[in-house]
Amino acid sequence: MNRRETNIWKLVSLIAIVLLAIVSALYFNRIGYEKEKPVDEDVADEEISYLSLWKDDARAKIALEDYIKEITDETAPSYIPVENRIAVFDHDGTLFCETYPVYFDHMLFMHRVLEDPDHEATPFELEVAAKVQEFIDTGNYPDGLDNLHGQGVASAFAGMTVKEFSDYIYEYRQTPAPGYENMTMGDAFYLPMLEVLDLLQNNGFKTYIVSGTDRLIVRGIVDGLSFLNIPPNQIIGSDELLTTRKQGDTDGLDYVFTDDDELILAGEFIIKNLKMNKVSVIAQEIGIQPVLAFGNSSGDASMAKYTVSNNPYPSMAFMLCCDDTVRENGNEAKAEKMAKTCEENGWIPISMKNDWITIYGDEVNRR
Repeated sequence: MNRRETNIWKLVSLIAIVLLAIVSALYFNRIGYEKEKPVDEDVADEEISYLSLWKDDARAKIALEDYIKEITDETAPSYIPVENRIAVFDHDGTLFCETYPVYFDHMLFMHRVLEDPDHEATPFELEVAAKVQEFIDTGNYPDGLDNLHGQGVASAFAGMTVKEFSDYIYEYRQTPAPGYENMTMGDAFYLPMLEVLDLLQNNGFKTYIVSGTDRLIVRGIVDGLSFLNIPPNQIIGSDELLTTRKQGDTDGLDYVFTDDDELILAGEFIIKNLKMNKVSVIAQEIGIQPVLAFGNSSGDASMAKYTVSNNPYPSMAFMLCCDDTVRENGNEAKAEKMAKTCEENGWIPISMKNDWITIYGDEVNRR
């Protein structure tokens, strides 16, 4: 074979090697792509179940999942822009245990007034404590206790800084939940409702707590709980006056905050955030009509009606019915009344007894 023929074969061999390298690279890159890419992304998304602690046939679960699919579909007429995806939640009895045997904020007040050796209760505070005790003993809510209790809390914690109050709540929430095993008062969140928060937040919703409980108390309850993913500025509640350590009786229009001053509780109750007051504060602080509302009592009825009335977007209201007397301090008569109210108003009832696989987790037992 002469030199020319040898060079031709070398060129052919080189071309063959280059082509083989190119084909091999394309093949192995394709294999790597197939390994990384889901077989079907749409199917994979559909298989994600946020509401795993809900029974499959629960009306509320089906309604909420269908709603999310509709309002997140950009091609559908029911699509809601992300900036209008606002959901409001009551706190006690909706996200969090309502009665053990009474509300967390009532229990906190009673602890401060009757058990805290560092606090000397006033006659007014003792009078309010007697009303709360009446509620505990009879199960009937005394007339006027909403505002009395609000003023009682403001009085009992007057002079504390906001941080001291938050720290006090944090310590109290570590105490065992009365009537339950393996649960502290601060652990008492309804796990299926935490899944609702996850579902909404992962679909572009901004979620707010709108509670009748003192705003600072709710913030103290949820402080440090990352699983809620609700920052302090999305927590709305009843309010008390804040002032500063150095301000004294000087009007806020005449006082300038100083570098070494600090906010304290002034001892004056402002407003109980229930019923129509919830609607007013939503309009004032959120400024956008919610499209979803979750509550559990007549105190949430106005919020629910406001959410679904004349709303430019698809909207729904859900109400919890406290019908579980085994895993939770249920009240069947109250639950039946709420279920009837839902039927009359077109709201979706949530049965704690029939819709939820668990409430607080299998390790928590009610005594």
